[in-house]
Amino acid sequence: MANGFDPRLNLAADPSVAAGARGVAVDAGLRSYMLSVYNYMTSGVLLTGIVALLMVQSGAVYSLFDPATGRASPLAWIVMLAPLGLVFWLSFGINRMSSTTAKAVFWLYAALLGASLSTVLLVYTASSVASTFFATAAGFASLSLWGYTTKRDLSGMGSFLLIGLVGLLVAMVINMFIPSGPMGFAISVIGVLLFAGLTAYDTQTIKSIYFTVRGDSELAAKSAVMGALKLYLDFINMFMFLLRLFGDRR
Repeated sequence: MANGFDPRLNLAADPSVAAGARGVAVDAGLRSYMLSVYNYMTSGVLLTGIVALLMVQSGAVYSLFDPATGRASPLAWIVMLAPLGLVFWLSFGINRMSSTTAKAVFWLYAALLGASLSTVLLVYTASSVASTFFATAAGFASLSLWGYTTKRDLSGMGSFLLIGLVGLLVAMVINMFIPSGPMGFAISVIGVLLFAGLTAYDTQTIKSIYFTVRGDSELAAKSAVMGALKLYLDFINMFMFLLRLFGDRR
């Protein structure tokens, strides 16, 4: 027999209450999704830092180059190119992977990048690396929070940032073959600004993707890993460009 005081009946009878309950459920799901993205991203950054530190402390970093000439060793080329291959594998093969495989590939990428970036600890002082890291973390957190909370649609920034990224890569290649101090400085400044914009843009994009994948737990888990990869790359690149600008060389 129906109970007129059954709270389930009252919820269904009041559209505003029902809509509010659905909103709370969506908000809780979104928070959980974004938390998983940030957890994966943070674990990747920490893994990169730990591997880089272990490479230096163990002396394994010296296997990446010839100390006499400073030239990269064959192992260094493998360490530098392998992460690129993993990114392509993850980006183009994500639909054929399980979420567990995607996580493993992401963490392997972070570990290999840590090995590749270990030489940075030989070039810059420990204090400047640490201060730049914390400055990057503070800036990244602020920009990502703004991207998450802003009501402004940042989708229009996408094409502009993509063009800027392509231009930055071209300029970096040119500067490798025709070194220029002023050009190197400009590249670093533009790089910081570009990845600052990408941090906010990517955060909002990741947030919007949740509403597409929330009905499929496996798809949501894989999209969380891809979102973490985007934010991880934004963080690492922002850190590297800031270090080039403000880091103290040994």
